[in-house]
Amino acid sequence: MDYNFKMPERPESSHKGSFGRVLNVSGSDFMPGAAGLSSISALTVGAGLVVLCSTSKVINAISAQTKEIVFAPLTDIINQLKAADVLLVGCGLSVSNEANMIFSKIFEYGQDIPTIIDADGLNILSKSSVKWLPSKLILTPHPKEAARLLDVELDEVVTDLEFSAKMISKKYGCVTVLKSHNTVVCSENLEIYVNNTGNSALAKAGSGDVLAGMISGFLAQHCEPFEAAKLGVYLHGLAGDLAKNDLTEYGVLASDLVRYIPNAVKTLL
Repeated sequence: MDYNFKMPERPESSHKGSFGRVLNVSGSDFMPGAAGLSSISALTVGAGLVVLCSTSKVINAISAQTKEIVFAPLTDIINQLKAADVLLVGCGLSVSNEANMIFSKIFEYGQDIPTIIDADGLNILSKSSVKWLPSKLILTPHPKEAARLLDVELDEVVTDLEFSAKMISKKYGCVTVLKSHNTVVCSENLEIYVNNTGNSALAKAGSGDVLAGMISGFLAQHCEPFEAAKLGVYLHGLAGDLAKNDLTEYGVLASDLVRYIPNAVKTLL
């Protein structure tokens, strides 16, 4: 199925609040990079503000690299949830006891805002007893994470990615982004989009963090979850294609993907 992708509108009469506030609960002491990549990616696709809520070590590491992100300690997470328009949770979060407590605290509070759960957040979700999830929810698993969410063997997932994506959407009432060579996006109503951009350059650490951040940025700009997911996946793959042309499929880093996002966006303007 072909889609005519369009970027969210950006009225001249606007301010940062017009384009949404993303709360990014990501990163851990030994995986700070995921928090930075996902935060910057959300800003690069147009989000108005990103607040990174993480450990002191992560905040110190990322604040030394960029001036664009706002930071908050984990002790302030409930106040930050109250102010957020979109929640992204899981990039480099780890599956430690502290991470599990953070995850439970977020969803026990019950802020019903558009939410993306990625990476370690998915691993925690697969084993959690959380009884409530947001009404607008996007899960972004790779096949192994999908197998954990469905409690099946990995072979069952990779044998039929579209069916697996549908089963996740049905189980969690969510949009599913099942990442693979041709990423499958499934809506809450089990509508399928199969993406055709991207290449092996994306098979590298940090690439998924960039994608999660991009999707959160589109949600912040009032895209519906299925549209935000499709647009994020398409442009993420296209950024990889453009980066490959300059840097080869071997040499593209996740931070390079971020730099090529504006070039991908230009193709839709």
